Amino acid sequence: MFFVLSKLFWFAVQPVNLSIILLLAGLALLAVRWRRTAVALFGTAAFWLFLCVWTSFGAMLVTPLENRFPRPPLPERVAGIVVLGGGFEGGINLVRGGYELNSGGDRYVEAAALARRYPEARIVISGGSGALMLEGEDDASTSVRLFEALGVTRDRLILEGKSRNTYENALFTKELVTPAPGEAWLLVTSAFHMPRSMALFRKAEFPVTPWPIDYRTSGKEGINLFVDNPVDSLQTATLGIREWIGLIAYWLSGRIDEPFPSP
Repeated sequence: MFFVLSKLFWFAVQPVNLSIILLLAGLALLAVRWRRTAVALFGTAAFWLFLCVWTSFGAMLVTPLENRFPRPPLPERVAGIVVLGGGFEGGINLVRGGYELNSGGDRYVEAAALARRYPEARIVISGGSGALMLEGEDDASTSVRLFEALGVTRDRLILEGKSRNTYENALFTKELVTPAPGEAWLLVTSAFHMPRSMALFRKAEFPVTPWPIDYRTSGKEGINLFVDNPVDSLQTATLGIREWIGLIAYWLSGRIDEPFPSP
């Protein structure tokens, strides 16, 4: 139920969809001559898009998330590397059988580099299909083709393809690998996603070392206009809003112990 409700809620509040909903509601109110309310909704939609597309609002949301868990020194030995899904185009790969990457694909490239650095480490790819309606290949299945192409043999890979969100990533991964006390495990995911990921792995009592990747900001944007192209600005704002909502929702539901986890 939590998964379905979270998907429906996010569909309604993400910047583009929310703006469309406000515009449609304004048109409906205009038709019944509630003009002041309609104009207020039009203005809200326009301001919301302006904020997300033409300002550094998104970068200001994402920067504290990315800075929260800096990369630590790498340990001498690593038992395993956990890579969280979200970097593949599942719908395309299901049909074409390749390993098309999206903007989060850095996770897998970095994991392959770490696999070469630690040739004895196990590589866990945790990620099923997180879509509510769209059909796509789970990230764990796709990753086999990519890692083998990058020289990481299949026998080193542990696939967890059932999880639909980060909460399930942490639970199912721990059940699958049963980490031994004292083992060093690296957690590879996007930097903006690391605070929530670390909180969930801590809640699952799976000690991991954060290894953030896929940075979306320089951290120096500040309050400004036209700091990036409109599409990237909108994507950054969408990521930041989603991640902060996720942190608050997971905290209120008891899935994590604090709303903004610290190292």
